[in-house]
Amino acid sequence: MSGGSRAGTSGGGRPGRPRSAEADLAILDATRTALVELGWSKLTMGDVAARAGVAKTTLYRRWTSKSELVVDAVAVLFDELELPDRGSLRADVEGVVRQFAALLERPEAKTSLMAVVAESTRDDALRGRIRAAIVERQKRLVLQGRERAQARGELPREPDPSAAARHADLIFDVIAGAVVHRLLVSGRPVDPAWARDLTTLLLGGLTTVGQTP
Repeated sequence: MSGGSRAGTSGGGRPGRPRSAEADLAILDATRTALVELGWSKLTMGDVAARAGVAKTTLYRRWTSKSELVVDAVAVLFDELELPDRGSLRADVEGVVRQFAALLERPEAKTSLMAVVAESTRDDALRGRIRAAIVERQKRLVLQGRERAQARGELPREPDPSAAARHADLIFDVIAGAVVHRLLVSGRPVDPAWARDLTTLLLGGLTTVGQTP
């Protein structure tokens, strides 16, 4: 995986025995399964612990709340996203659009993401955790793709680091926002033609962004 699996990112574990990556992944998998079956309101830490075959105290040593647990369960799925070199900026963008869409079509990803986003509208701390654990981590794909395209001469290099960071945010927002809206709001497929059209629209802006004052 490009980003690496980061199970249990809360960082709040107490001193003691080393954490088990296998246990973390079992817990996160159980969380997604339970969320699909039960929904947010009925999901409990106790149910997750039972499904994962761990003690409830083990769960609370890793995550202090259901919100933290579910966000990390979603984040691990997003860490599966990769950006292999497909030879051109167009192919790279189309590829990541379709890969992101395929991830969101998985029931556990769709249900988990929609649940935490809905809950975050009432919880600023949860919104911040989503931003840190999912959004900021996945911006690596934008930075990687842009660097590759600049090395090929497909995109100009941006001398202003703050402007480059803003543009990376914008690119991520456009791609993620378009795919999420298409699949989860409109309920329409991200087929090859749509991915190609979105890429054409995006490339028109990418080649000029940063060139205007």
